[in-house]
Amino acid sequence: MPVLTTAPPPADAAPAATGRRGTGGRATGSDRDRRALAGLAFLLPALLCFAFFAWWPIGRSVVLSFQQTNLVDPPVWVGLRNFEILFADPLLPTALLNTVWYTVLSLLIGLPGPLAVAVLISELRRFGGLARVLVYLPVIVPPVVSVLLWKLFYDPDSGLVNGLLGLVGLGPYPWLQSPGWAMPSLVIEATWAGAGGAVLIYLAALSGVPRELYEAAETDGASVARRVVHVTLPQLRGVILVLLLLQIIGCLQVFTEPYVMTDGGPENATVTVLLMIYRYAFLFGDYGTATALSVLLACVLAVVSAIYLRLTRGWGSR
Repeated sequence: MPVLTTAPPPADAAPAATGRRGTGGRATGSDRDRRALAGLAFLLPALLCFAFFAWWPIGRSVVLSFQQTNLVDPPVWVGLRNFEILFADPLLPTALLNTVWYTVLSLLIGLPGPLAVAVLISELRRFGGLARVLVYLPVIVPPVVSVLLWKLFYDPDSGLVNGLLGLVGLGPYPWLQSPGWAMPSLVIEATWAGAGGAVLIYLAALSGVPRELYEAAETDGASVARRVVHVTLPQLRGVILVLLLLQIIGCLQVFTEPYVMTDGGPENATVTVLLMIYRYAFLFGDYGTATALSVLLACVLAVVSAIYLRLTRGWGSR
């Protein structure tokens, strides 16, 4: 009987096609390029929107800071004249100092306050959910409504604040009418209005702290204060650093409180940089100088953020 045999393929025969993948099932260069193009196609609409609504206004503002315009007639190039007008304004140093003072007070009051409230709420065995809702309620109130409400509270004759202090024999105090009390009054209102978001962030971070650390500290006889210092704060270091940077940036851009509550008074005690920008643009019609001041503020924020990130590099992972 004849034996059937299969002839071996020629030595130079090409291997059978295996699709679009090379040896070992790894993607070829063309596959990677195709996937990169597909990802870029999905990302392109978001990039275009970001460029149009973020980078284009920034670039346009830089150009406008060297021009004089009323936003109707063609702009006129004036070079550094807007910055000269700005630095010659005697109110600028006052606005800078007021903005820095507001930021310092906000950090002293608004940074430890939400953290302390979050720690207290996390220790509640009952009504913890209700406490979270009550803490976050001020955030839901529109900012202007919140400021107007506190303006009524600060009324020297019939305000709630002086009424409560009168029950213990204190006051009345001219909260918004005194240059010394006006800025702390704004800080108290701003802290009340915005602390709820920070409290919820701290609560979420506290839920991730291992309970074994607290149990070990309790076994060693550590008090509540020592547990907070040696367990809670080190575990929340990264979150605290991020919220601190965001609070600094937000405070340097404060506008609603001084504009609605005091309009920069009394005696320019609450004039801030953003309030000056508003006045230049919408009261004086000097959009070039207003834009110049906004560009300077953006540069200051960028420098402050860079220095902060440089100084705190690696702190969150210690």
